[in-house]
Amino acid sequence: MKARTLKRDKVNIITLGCSKNLVDSEVLSGQLKANAIAVAHENEKLDHNIVVVNTCGFIDSAKEESINTILEQIELKREGKLDKVYVTGCLSERYRGNLEEEIPEVDQWFGTFELPLMLKALNADYKKELLGERLLSTPKHYAYLKISEGCNRTCAFCAIPLMRGSHVSRPIEDLVSEAERLVAGGVKEVMLIAQELTYYGLDLYKERKLAELLERMAVIPGLEWIRLHYAYPNKFPMDVLDVMKKHANICNYLDMPLQHASDNMLKAMRRQSTRKEMKELIAAIREKNPGICLRTTLIAGFPGETLQDVEELKDFLREQRFDRVGIFPYSHEEGTSAGDLVDDVPAAEKERRAQEIMELQSEISYEKNQEKIGQVLKVLIDKREAGKYIGRTEFDSVEVDNDVIINSKKKLPIGEFVMVRIVKAYDYDLEAEVVE
Repeated sequence: MKARTLKRDKVNIITLGCSKNLVDSEVLSGQLKANAIAVAHENEKLDHNIVVVNTCGFIDSAKEESINTILEQIELKREGKLDKVYVTGCLSERYRGNLEEEIPEVDQWFGTFELPLMLKALNADYKKELLGERLLSTPKHYAYLKISEGCNRTCAFCAIPLMRGSHVSRPIEDLVSEAERLVAGGVKEVMLIAQELTYYGLDLYKERKLAELLERMAVIPGLEWIRLHYAYPNKFPMDVLDVMKKHANICNYLDMPLQHASDNMLKAMRRQSTRKEMKELIAAIREKNPGICLRTTLIAGFPGETLQDVEELKDFLREQRFDRVGIFPYSHEEGTSAGDLVDDVPAAEKERRAQEIMELQSEISYEKNQEKIGQVLKVLIDKREAGKYIGRTEFDSVEVDNDVIINSKKKLPIGEFVMVRIVKAYDYDLEAEVVE
């Protein structure tokens, strides 16, 4: 141990949760590198002596994963394999007081907005001039770009405002500059993320500015794909679709979490939309952009949800035929308005309902994928795995959507685009051959 502490510090950052957390970890990495401190993300070499765990506190399963990860690092510290363990992120922001008592072996806890304090603990200076600069942990051909922080919505199930505060937009100029730097570093695809993209600009400019931001970003030379994540349906800015149609490098893809389709549940969830309004919005979006890929996220087992509510949701899925769907069993969160309700759907029943809904979506996805057989599509090659290349179309985001599996004897460059013909289709993946 004595010899180890004489070695130069190396920090390993472990990121849990969403892509917004990942961006925070990348910002921390950039600051450490600028301070000449060695840093790695998810370091497999295990040659580090300091760990920062960037936690998620969104739902029960994420909290459990965060706690288990912290305990694993504490055990390594007990064994003399680590000198320091620091914890940051949403779980730390929300439960710091309790966690400090329960896990005293953690050297220091930090909230979501305490980067300067964390850097000080790591013997680093916070460099304001590095705002917007970060050390990417993703493959170099794609990156996430967080355009705002926090959320002003009051959805009954969501604890994000408790952990991330109110909505704060970043200036357009800063975002364009960051996107330019990313492209200069080799990034081909930028995924815009926020708790709610469509609210962007209201706080800074007193009007929604997502369309203008897209206009400015779409003309950046070398930026081949721009992807939109987490759009809220209420008061959706339709001018965004006009910009999407105007610029070929804005993916025909929209991630719009709806959470449910039963009016009873939408009202209980405080979603500010009705089934009829959502149906009309989806129709308007598809009329403006017939080729758009719509992704949504749903919740199963919210307090008071009946089997009739589940049937209404399934009917809505059959009617709307979304391209991509994700679903989560409801997690009862203290501090939210739903936290005061009785969590009356048993955990096993939540899981059963979620599975039932995904089985329906699997059939829809299979049918939609079958329609793609024979089509020639542009695919971004993400990696090579088990002798095959794995890529994505503009209709697929990283990790959450379909893969295109490509059999090719010819070497394909990772991070580049190729044209392929779809030859087979499954529930969620496609097989393709390169078009020579």
